Amino acid sequence: MPESVLLNVGFLGKSSVVLVCLCGVHIIVALFLYLTQSPTKFTNYRQMPSDSTLVNVTSQTHRIVIRYDNGTVETDVNKLIYTIASVIKDDVEEPTILESCPETSPLLVGPMRVEFSEKVDLDMVRKENPQLVMGGRYKPSDCVALQKVALIIPFRNRDEHLKYWLHYIHPILQRQQLDYGIYVIQQEGQDTFNRAKLLNVGYAEALKEYDYDCFIFSDVDIIPMDDRNTYKCSSQPRHLSVSMDKFGFRLPYKQYFGGVSAMSKQQFQKINGFPNNYWGWGGEDDDIFNRLTFQGMKISRPSGDIGKCRMIRHSRDKKNEENPQRFKKIAHTKQTMNTDGIKSLKYKVINIEKDQLYTKISVDIGKP
Repeated sequence: MPESVLLNVGFLGKSSVVLVCLCGVHIIVALFLYLTQSPTKFTNYRQMPSDSTLVNVTSQTHRIVIRYDNGTVETDVNKLIYTIASVIKDDVEEPTILESCPETSPLLVGPMRVEFSEKVDLDMVRKENPQLVMGGRYKPSDCVALQKVALIIPFRNRDEHLKYWLHYIHPILQRQQLDYGIYVIQQEGQDTFNRAKLLNVGYAEALKEYDYDCFIFSDVDIIPMDDRNTYKCSSQPRHLSVSMDKFGFRLPYKQYFGGVSAMSKQQFQKINGFPNNYWGWGGEDDDIFNRLTFQGMKISRPSGDIGKCRMIRHSRDKKNEENPQRFKKIAHTKQTMNTDGIKSLKYKVINIEKDQLYTKISVDIGKP
């Protein structure tokens, strides 16, 4: 490019800058007058007594003259702009950029004692968890959680169990440095209970509120005894309740996937979620195991020591008797999994209750 053109461009650029600056003089003066009321940051400019009366303000090239009834203050424009910019910079708090939370939280304590001998007061649980946001939501304040986790609880007539579960689970999840929310999915009416369909509902409703990428499906009566058993997802579907006191702290059988399990959003979608047609107790967990196997996935588990859990003992709920059709349905998983699941889910939300400790969603899921 010719030198003359470069000079012209440079001249025009400088002229534009000068024009913008001159147009902003009145704004700068007004800001100056406002800020000079601060005795700490503009001491050098407060050369007039505090009882001086402003007469007028004039501007010259690179200078601003402020006339009072008993004197004049003159200052350089560039110096004034620099000073104002410095004050604004000092007054504006720079946003804090948080680092990712570590893969293994430094807050974990390991094995814990879990007891059900004393009643739990939910008001006390709320006071013990002041960091919770309405709806049972939490995220670490000092780092960015590695996963966004939704905990889904199928529920009906288990209020006392829910109190124990909330009492223990919230501190555990916070020590694990998770960005999480708790969803209690309550089946309305007195028809036969359908655990799997309620879990599908929880998945669908949780995603309406937040971009969760991990889902923990847990029974309300199972509580981990070691916070190293992290409630998050991995590269393969993860079974978390591998060592329950109910089974003598042993896995009842190799294909067992009941109690508490974790699946990422992608894993859950790949198997079309849970089946919707298992009414009554039993079978749906084995159906899920089959779905995962047919899609080429394998179950991961923590060790028996870390995966220890306690179950709250109770009698079988009414309208949750053994499902006599479960074995027949399990045998046909491969034929039904693409049509029966999250893609075919139908339900009606009756009520949504937001508590500090949880979000409870009451739903009508129909009848067998």
